[in-house]
Amino acid sequence: MASKPFSEEDLSCPVCCDIFKDPVVLSCSHSFCKVCLQQYWGTKGSRECPVCRRRSSKEHPCLNLHLRNLCETFLQERSQRASAGSEVLCSLHSEKLKLFCLDDKQPVCLVCRDSKTHKTHNFSPIDEAALDIKEELKIKLEPLRNTFKTFKKVKLICDQTSAHIKTQTQHTEKQIKEEFEKLHQFLQDEEAARIAALREEEEQKSQMMKEKIEKMSREISSLSDTIRVIEKEMGADDITFLQCTLQDPERVSGALINVAKHLGNLKFRVWEKMQEIVQYTPVTLDPNTAHPGLILSEDLTSVRDSDERQQLPDNPERFDLSADILGSEGFNSGTHCWDVEVGENTRWNVGVMTESLQRKGDFYSMSGLWFVYYKDGEYRAGSPPQPSTLLTVKQKLQRIRVQLDWDRGELSFTDPDNNTHLHTLTHTFTERVFPYLSMGCNLSPLRMLPVRASVKVELHSKR
Repeated sequence: MASKPFSEEDLSCPVCCDIFKDPVVLSCSHSFCKVCLQQYWGTKGSRECPVCRRRSSKEHPCLNLHLRNLCETFLQERSQRASAGSEVLCSLHSEKLKLFCLDDKQPVCLVCRDSKTHKTHNFSPIDEAALDIKEELKIKLEPLRNTFKTFKKVKLICDQTSAHIKTQTQHTEKQIKEEFEKLHQFLQDEEAARIAALREEEEQKSQMMKEKIEKMSREISSLSDTIRVIEKEMGADDITFLQCTLQDPERVSGALINVAKHLGNLKFRVWEKMQEIVQYTPVTLDPNTAHPGLILSEDLTSVRDSDERQQLPDNPERFDLSADILGSEGFNSGTHCWDVEVGENTRWNVGVMTESLQRKGDFYSMSGLWFVYYKDGEYRAGSPPQPSTLLTVKQKLQRIRVQLDWDRGELSFTDPDNNTHLHTLTHTFTERVFPYLSMGCNLSPLRMLPVRASVKVELHSKR
């Protein structure tokens, strides 16, 4: 008959309730962990058995080798069973983790439940606790998933922005080179023209001097003959000699190159002439704020609506709902003026917008926007959240002039073609505002008009 295997209880120390470690046996046949027994005796102050209270005559009981071997075999077999079944056991007692300590928030075994560490704690079956925790995790996981999606979206925008930066740099560099090529060509043409003018003057004056030299040569030859005649006639009577007169040769005036004409204030004269090919636009548009449905001109002075949406980074500065765009420079003081050509467009907005007003979504009902707009054949002035004001306009506008007096808090709109005042909006500005445009059709671009550049020279006289 097969012998009955030892149970975990048979191999547990009565003091620590754990599997024996270095078991010793007393004369009463009870066994204990060596350390547990020594600690118990130290606490009691006498050498008595923790189970039957019988006194032991030996200060150092004998080691129970047979029991130790049994314990080691039991632990080894249990470990193998646990490995084979992928079962997680208690690290302290090598028992199945059947309970969950609600106070310490950790799984425990039945032995742990009865130990001093968890004696006063509350427990739940580990399966129930696992379900409860899974439900809590599901709830907590949802915001994490949303955050994960947000991070992925922002990373995609960052990737797009990084690629767009390279595209912007290449395109901008190309434009800079083209603009400087125009300036280089102008300077080369101007240099060639001025050198040609110098060569022409040289040729004219050299020809003049050649003709003068030839004339002088003829006169010298004639004078030589005259001298011989005079020397011959010197022997004649005095009256004939006295009648012979000689004229001095003509001196040549203005024969030298007019160096001052060619070099005097040369750089300034070239700069002054350069104004004929250079335009100055008070307001240029910022492509980083443009709605993806808008297309800007190369010089950033006009914008048109497109049927296709461009693939552009969704940066915070960019409008995303309607076809809006801002000027590249904002104003927080002083007076400023710019003209916008609206042409035959049937829907547009022209005005200013604060720097802090949101660019995403619908912002037309929020404070921070002042503009004149044309829609459904009507001209109106808007200053949200106030209702719009209907404007009386006698003839269709082709251009509109915006005049901003930031310090006085006035924004005026006029028709520059006939110098007619349209409307003035008042507001106490407290932050930077930017020129604002919006369009709702693609008949023609909205264009920021240039003004004539001028060079001012201040003359200083000594007193």
